[in-house]
Amino acid sequence: MPRLDVYHDVVKVALIKDGWTITHDPLTIEFEDLTVYADLGAEKIIAAQRCEQKIAVEIKVFRTPSPVTELERAIGQYYLYLTFIAKQEPDRALYLAIPERTYLNFFQRLSIQVFIKERRISFFVFNPEQEEIVKWITH
Repeated sequence: MPRLDVYHDVVKVALIKDGWTITHDPLTIEFEDLTVYADLGAEKIIAAQRCEQKIAVEIKVFRTPSPVTELERAIGQYYLYLTFIAKQEPDRALYLAIPERTYLNFFQRLSIQVFIKERRISFFVFNPEQEEIVKWITH
């Protein structure tokens, strides 16, 4: 089993506050001869549309001195999981969860914004102190 991120429980609470139901902790992703684990699986019923939205969440903390190296690792993991989820559960979207300080200090750089948009990486920003989601970015 994977090791829990420092903000694992914070992100769970933030998702629940945002109306999500945690369905998997962790979400097991199996494809062919490989098993990987996204941090969380969640779903939300959208009453107006009468449909169910499912997501997988991979929490990224960006605590090392090099946020670029952290991003490189996160993106590799993101695309690996995205490929396998598309085969296993094509109706489940994948999101990175990043702390608000990382979003403000690193993800606001023009170069990173261009990269994220061009690569169509979906993520949400959470405030660890308030245990709330402050922004969803869906591509």
